[in-house]
Amino acid sequence: MDDSSIGVRIRRFRGKALTQRQLADQAGVSVDLVRKLEQGGRQTASIASLQKLARALDVDIADLIGKRHGVPSGNPGAGIVAIRRALTPVDDLLGEVPEEQAITLDEASRTVDYAWGAYWVGRYELLTTILPSGLTQLRATAHAARNGAVAPANELLARMYWVTGCTLVHLGQTDPAFLAIRQALTAAERGSDPLLLATIRGSVAWQLLVQGRYDESRRVALRAAAELEPTGDATPAHLSSYGSLVLQGATAAGRAQNVPEALSLIEAASEVALRLGSDRRDYETYFGPSQVVMQTVDVNVSSERYAEALAAADKMPATIGLPQASRARHLADTAVAWTRTGHHRRALDALLHAERVGGPDWIKYQSLPRHIVSELLENDRRTPLRAFAHRLGVHT
Repeated sequence: MDDSSIGVRIRRFRGKALTQRQLADQAGVSVDLVRKLEQGGRQTASIASLQKLARALDVDIADLIGKRHGVPSGNPGAGIVAIRRALTPVDDLLGEVPEEQAITLDEASRTVDYAWGAYWVGRYELLTTILPSGLTQLRATAHAARNGAVAPANELLARMYWVTGCTLVHLGQTDPAFLAIRQALTAAERGSDPLLLATIRGSVAWQLLVQGRYDESRRVALRAAAELEPTGDATPAHLSSYGSLVLQGATAAGRAQNVPEALSLIEAASEVALRLGSDRRDYETYFGPSQVVMQTVDVNVSSERYAEALAAADKMPATIGLPQASRARHLADTAVAWTRTGHHRRALDALLHAERVGGPDWIKYQSLPRHIVSELLENDRRTPLRAFAHRLGVHT
């Protein structure tokens, strides 16, 4: 069995401290699942089960599924280490606040927009080269701001911290990612835009979800939604921000296997999307009919309701209002459902489509497609699948 498989990592983390049955009991999963994973009979499991196993093994989910990445570079000012340094400055302790690095608000806005544009097309390696200097410049800009520039400068800094946190999540760096999103929240509190603040709280909920803290994720998202609940003639941006928070709560409920609550929240979000009538992007967040379908599929896949996931996927609007990275992720979720219902060729087609949509930079940092391909290889070793597996670095 491939020494980079989930099963090998489970066995290594389990060591001699736990038997397979003890691990299964502590995680609340079947011993058959643990046995099949370790023996290679299964290459992956539901996200919820993997989170339970990670918690029982006292490891991060990124370590269990092999998602933690470095980004080697000849540029000492780029990469994950450089981002970490930018997130943890000690300039104030040295009395060296670098105000000379401050840029104008217009320049800061262009820098932030460029970073988010790169994020939504999955250009994570590019982001590791621009985030370190961007964080330093935006922090200096906020520090130097006076009078009416204070709020907008801090809102731009919040958005820069935010995209940094989102990028680090995809690189498997959950601890610095959470530091970044909390700093984003602090900066947003110095601004004057309640919708930005609420949306960043929704991103905090997303990071809690990634960490397997499902109940906290649901509560954070729904509390932010309750405080933002629209009354009267709310603006489209207000509706979009509110609907996105409700949908985030639904996703967390689904991951916690509380399917009735998740579906109820999805229905509530769907009503908001219907009121909007189309997909929107507000505050770096997408919401509308397409996003509702995408998260409905996610909820059903995470609770192993694969037939329901495929039925939901069929309702995706003809004109999909999702960014490339989200569209590719949706296709990967759909591929899981096709795989688990025995439609292996359709699963491969969905993965190949995801590769085309997300691009090589996106798929390089995604663990889900690799795990699906490992499962497919057990039933199909034809040339197209083997070629795809080779591109993903999956041993055939």
